[in-house]
Amino acid sequence: MHIDLRQLRHLIALADHRSFVAAAVAVNLSQSAFSRSIQALEHSVGCQLIDRARKDLAPTQQGQVVLDHARRLVSGARQLTNEIIQFKGLEAGELRFGCGPAPAAGLIPRAVGAFIGHYPQARVHFQVDDWQSLSKRLLGDEFEFFVADTRQFEADPDYLTQRLRPRQWHFCCRVGHPLAQQARVSAEQLFSYPLAVTIRPPNLRKVIADLSGRPDYQPNVECEHSYSLLGVVLRSNAIGICGSYSDALYSAKGELVRLSVDGLAGDCEETFTRYGIVSRAGHRLSPLAKAMVEQIKRTDDEDVGAEAYELSNLAV
Repeated sequence: MHIDLRQLRHLIALADHRSFVAAAVAVNLSQSAFSRSIQALEHSVGCQLIDRARKDLAPTQQGQVVLDHARRLVSGARQLTNEIIQFKGLEAGELRFGCGPAPAAGLIPRAVGAFIGHYPQARVHFQVDDWQSLSKRLLGDEFEFFVADTRQFEADPDYLTQRLRPRQWHFCCRVGHPLAQQARVSAEQLFSYPLAVTIRPPNLRKVIADLSGRPDYQPNVECEHSYSLLGVVLRSNAIGICGSYSDALYSAKGELVRLSVDGLAGDCEETFTRYGIVSRAGHRLSPLAKAMVEQIKRTDDEDVGAEAYELSNLAV
């Protein structure tokens, strides 16, 4: 059996785009040439890989097996080529990693900015997603590592986690909000106003559920983009969440008030982030990935001053 790596790339493109036309465009082939490539791959493996009777062109059972191996083989080939290039100099390499929405709101952009200052010719791709999707893509060899909440990975022997500094978050509102002048607010007062937050992180979900008394509490406005949520809070009576990990606080310029909520202790573990760098145990990082990990750690350490500045912009 002869399997062409290029044909495997075409199968992946078809699985991602679920359209012969779109997949052919993505790999820069005519539709007829792309179709012949898929047919040739099917002939090589001796079975049908795509269910053409379905509108979504889903893989057959055998096709899914081939697709899973294809992703690993293509990713491995890319990493091999990339590491060989990196041995000649990190400036020419390519790095792919992921991060959660909160690290993407401040820490990671600052780290990447510093990184490309040292390696201006390096190509950096970072994908922002939730931890479940990031984990799946890490195991699929699409990423070398990701930065996100580490709670789900610290006890798993398949993962290696490197903790970053915990950052505290607070409930907040705009300066002109009815609760802004109160020294303390009750949970009842807090939840009498709309909530504009993300509840995906497990620590945030737990705090909100405990305070509201409703385990299935759903916020009025939910989004993973901190700048967008901040915009809602500044333009309404919605209650938001602010954390020192977000560059969005720089744009607030003293327009936010940090709320002290009854029943929420300032040293409560759940009011702190638990972010870290997650990679696969037993898998060696490329030189470029190692350099980025070290830069993220340095930036995290340097953020102490930035954190103090950000919190000083919040009225207590």
